[in-house]
Amino acid sequence: MEKEELVFVPSPGAGHLVSTIELAKRLIDRHDRLSITVLCIKPPSILNAGYIDSLASSAPWIRWIELPSVDPPSPETCKLPFSFISRFIEGHRPHVKQAVTQLMASQRQSRIAGLVLDLFCSPLIDVAAELGIPSYMFFTSPAAMLGLMLHFPTLNSQTTTDLKDSVELIIPSYVNPVSPRFLPVSLWIRKEDAYIRWLYHCRPFREAKGIIVNSFSELESHAINSFSDGRTPPVYPVGPLIDLESRIHSPSNRIRRDKIVKWLDDQPPSSVVLLCFGSMGGFGAPQVKEIAVGLERSDVRFLWSLRQPSEVMMGPPRDYTSVELGEILPNGFLDRTEGRGLICGWIPQVEVLGHPAIGGFISHCGWNSILESLWFGVPVATWPLYAEQHLNAFEMVRDLGLALEIRLDYRNGDDLVSAEEVERSVRSLMDGDSEVRRRVWDMREKSRATVVDGGSSFSSLGFLIDDLMAKN
Repeated sequence: MEKEELVFVPSPGAGHLVSTIELAKRLIDRHDRLSITVLCIKPPSILNAGYIDSLASSAPWIRWIELPSVDPPSPETCKLPFSFISRFIEGHRPHVKQAVTQLMASQRQSRIAGLVLDLFCSPLIDVAAELGIPSYMFFTSPAAMLGLMLHFPTLNSQTTTDLKDSVELIIPSYVNPVSPRFLPVSLWIRKEDAYIRWLYHCRPFREAKGIIVNSFSELESHAINSFSDGRTPPVYPVGPLIDLESRIHSPSNRIRRDKIVKWLDDQPPSSVVLLCFGSMGGFGAPQVKEIAVGLERSDVRFLWSLRQPSEVMMGPPRDYTSVELGEILPNGFLDRTEGRGLICGWIPQVEVLGHPAIGGFISHCGWNSILESLWFGVPVATWPLYAEQHLNAFEMVRDLGLALEIRLDYRNGDDLVSAEEVERSVRSLMDGDSEVRRRVWDMREKSRATVVDGGSSFSSLGFLIDDLMAKN
């Protein structure tokens, strides 16, 4: 029987790759005639390259094709990370076309049912059109953010000034008007390369045969309903896509994991606040001191994933050494908090959020982190750092009432979050009787029900498979 093959082109970010693998796994589990090939873009960072290798080895049921290396763009030509990522991925266009062409020529028992493009790869939709293959967009961020991308060309045509100077914006996928200070910085200034490239990435979305989004109707009903405008391709909410196996990717990480879990095992239920800021999040000494003082004053148990920012664009943060920690933390902090606090670098976040000792999560509001926190019923206090995280935080706090606000407009290095803010937020977050905690627990049940037979995401995935299997 003829197989139907899907070819994924994800961007090389850790969160994007994890979501891609989870989607691929669900598709294969649901239909035995589907097979998956991933065209792997080598990231500019050596550390992330190692992560991709380990991720590939953990998913042997996926065929991985490594694309030839492409030199990253010069930082001098890319002032903002979005420009860097956009230009870097676009440099892979000829390699993507060649790889897909070779796959088509080699297929004897299968048909390529579609090219599935990450949101950062949207301009590569031309490759699918040239080869006569259906194209699907895979959106790893929230549905509300998808709505911004679909609306952005209209927003651009309706304004002539920089968005950073605008009044509050009406964006159909958000319940409330959005302050421009919550937008990604790439959208602030019209003449910047990042703004122009945003437009370039947004326009292909309406040309796709369908859009797959890592969200679910019970969470983002307003945003998902906003797509019924007669101009948007079918949208398939199939989330939450979460790596519940919490794969350990190296022996050193396994040692770290065992230390963290052992410490958590010794803590009372729901007593620990987790502070973790994603695969790219880090803080310098001034902010570290404020966090430390706030944590100490709060008298709450804490697990703090503390890393320092990279000095190069798109470089991953690195762990502080023990000597560096001694220099940047307040004198005597580690001694005074011994037993009730643990500072580490990397953490197995999914496993930690699922531990009974965790009662709250101070987060950068990356979308994967938000979905993971909701899955385990752990309330979040928002501390966004970059990209679309400020909009994620805005949606969670203002539109959905599912998170507490520390800051919605924090920009790393601009305005420190004070020790008083940290102390107050930690105590509010760990309130066991808060309305936010009750709402998050209710959403926990909905997030689990939506992915099983009879759930909305389960059904949406079925509709997607039906579309993929139909002869075009």
